[in-house]
Amino acid sequence: MFGLLFFILFAPGVSEFLCTSSDLEMSYTFCDSTAHAFMFNLTPCSMMNESVWKAALTWIPRSDISFLKIVFHVWYDGAKALHWKELLCTGADDEYSVCGTLKGETLVAAFDIKGSRIKFPKGNYSVVVQGFSDDSESNMLICLNFTMIVKQDAF
Repeated sequence: MFGLLFFILFAPGVSEFLCTSSDLEMSYTFCDSTAHAFMFNLTPCSMMNESVWKAALTWIPRSDISFLKIVFHVWYDGAKALHWKELLCTGADDEYSVCGTLKGETLVAAFDIKGSRIKFPKGNYSVVVQGFSDDSESNMLICLNFTMIVKQDAF
């Protein structure tokens, strides 16, 4: 059985629609200056009564991933709400499957995002996710700007 995989090259500033439901709408754009071979999927598209989102990622990185620091910037209705950094790959005894991916290899990953820890109030969220290949955050591998519109309060 043969599987067919399509990669979409996205240009910067072009919005990619993720999902919409009665309580949530999500999309993303790239915030760096080059196109990417990248796909991202998130299910279910709901903020209500869901403790875990299932995420699927397919990406062909433009450089080796031996070191990876992820930086999250979250704004809620225009005000900065969170700044968080996480070191995923250090080059030694890494636990994530993304670590060690070489430039030009196809990275396919599925993972859970535990959403029940945070109850998101109704409003507009902007989440910028940056991936860096160095600790000084000078060599950006990828940058995504997610727009999340929560249409009703979860509490």
